[in-house]
Amino acid sequence: MLLGTQPRRVLDHVAGYRGRPMRVLIVVPTYQEADNVVPFLEAVRAALPDAHILIVDDNSPDGTGQLADSAAQRLGQIEVMHRERKQGLGSAYRAGFTRALETDATIIVQMDVDFSHDPSVLPQMVAAVSGGEFDAAIGARYVRGGSTVNWPLHRRILSRWGNRYTALVLGLPLHDITSGYRSYRRDALVAIDPATTDAEGYAFLTELARRLIRRGMRVAEVPIRFADRVEGTSKMSGSIIRESMVLVTKWGVSDLVRGRRRRARR
Repeated sequence: MLLGTQPRRVLDHVAGYRGRPMRVLIVVPTYQEADNVVPFLEAVRAALPDAHILIVDDNSPDGTGQLADSAAQRLGQIEVMHRERKQGLGSAYRAGFTRALETDATIIVQMDVDFSHDPSVLPQMVAAVSGGEFDAAIGARYVRGGSTVNWPLHRRILSRWGNRYTALVLGLPLHDITSGYRSYRRDALVAIDPATTDAEGYAFLTELARRLIRRGMRVAEVPIRFADRVEGTSKMSGSIIRESMVLVTKWGVSDLVRGRRRRARR
């Protein structure tokens, strides 16, 4: 579902929604992001001063985790989870979401540290789910008002084709299933249970989107401008793309078989 109008203003931290105080926690996986992590944390603090931030660092050799520790002491409300080794995007988010649900956070946001996800859009991402109309929101490139910047043609084609293929095979009414800029109400994240997911690469994002729709969650798509990273190197690889295509096809076949079995039992 597309959030076609400007989201309502973010509620005051103590006013809350549905009668509860609103507490935002932002989960950010990092690996080799020394050039980005401190400016990113400063930008997030400027965009949402009351938000708590959880950095999940996979023992980056360039000292990303240590830089985040120093920024945490200066900026406050930042926790750094130091993991022993690089274990993949899905694993990092599973660890981060598990930790987030151990806190009293009522809205959990996920985003990248490389500024491809603009921190200034955080108020819109939070507002989209703060009123209770939507259970989750996806920052979408492929809706009216969304865009990609500085991407080569082959990458734009691959991304658009991958999203259309995924939506078709899995029957998902979404335009940007692979976007990693998302916000969730706490109860929605509990319902889709990220700890029990299997995917490690960007297929993890598809797996969560599939669970949201399968459980009848209301998902907004908030237009975003996705800018390619300036500092650091992309984590995209051929193995990640292959994993995504294989899993999407596997899930689609599984859904088809289960649907036929249900019809046969009637």
